Amino acid sequence: MSRLNGRTVIVTGGARGIGASYARAVAAEGANVAICDILDTSDIVSEIGEQAWGSISDVADANSVRTFVDGVLDRFGRIDGLVNNAALFATLGKNKPFDEIDTEEFDRVMRINVGGVFECCKAVMPTMRKQGYGKIVNISSGTFFKGTPGKAHYVASKGAVVALTRVIARETGRHGVRANCVAPGFTLSEGVLEWGEEVAAHSTPSVASRCIARDQQPEDLNGAIVFLLSAESDFISGQTLAVDGGSVIH
Repeated sequence: MSRLNGRTVIVTGGARGIGASYARAVAAEGANVAICDILDTSDIVSEIGEQAWGSISDVADANSVRTFVDGVLDRFGRIDGLVNNAALFATLGKNKPFDEIDTEEFDRVMRINVGGVFECCKAVMPTMRKQGYGKIVNISSGTFFKGTPGKAHYVASKGAVVALTRVIARETGRHGVRANCVAPGFTLSEGVLEWGEEVAAHSTPSVASRCIARDQQPEDLNGAIVFLLSAESDFISGQTLAVDGGSVIH
């Protein structure tokens, strides 16, 4: 039996890469999936079929997010799950010390990676509260646990996602809403593979640090996402699950 039958799940940043993998997994479990991205979502929507609907939306813009959520409700009538995947990472380029990151770049990363989670959670909360049920899965990162050097703005943003998730879990549990994080390891997404020769410099130490010593693929995350969206995790909230092949053991 499909674990998400009758549910509607939003996936942000779902036009390609890891987000598209989440969208496929959610649909395969029987859910309707609503996909937003700053990129065109038509390819992944066409691939999934009638269960899917998509729209171009900027998660860092409150009005854009509200318009998207209204569209989801018009199409499917309810919102049972939200996967906050949209973030800046692969486009940030080479590593650099924190004191060489300019303020504009730092603010942009925080606005998208943290502000986007904030805006999307706010936008779905009235519906979830009215339903008396909802699942929020925010995507953090294993870099948060390690304090990984070279991308301080990204690491700080993913730490903030964990903190925000814990607050949301505390404040919304009485309304039947559960909020959790998934913290992936270094994953060979479409965006990362576009780095070319830089991929090996990041991938090699990541693989060496893992109990399961291989590269992480987007599909490695799908099981955790579906579990946290399903009824199987109804007594879990405020938690962060590291899915990284055992690189982070805590």
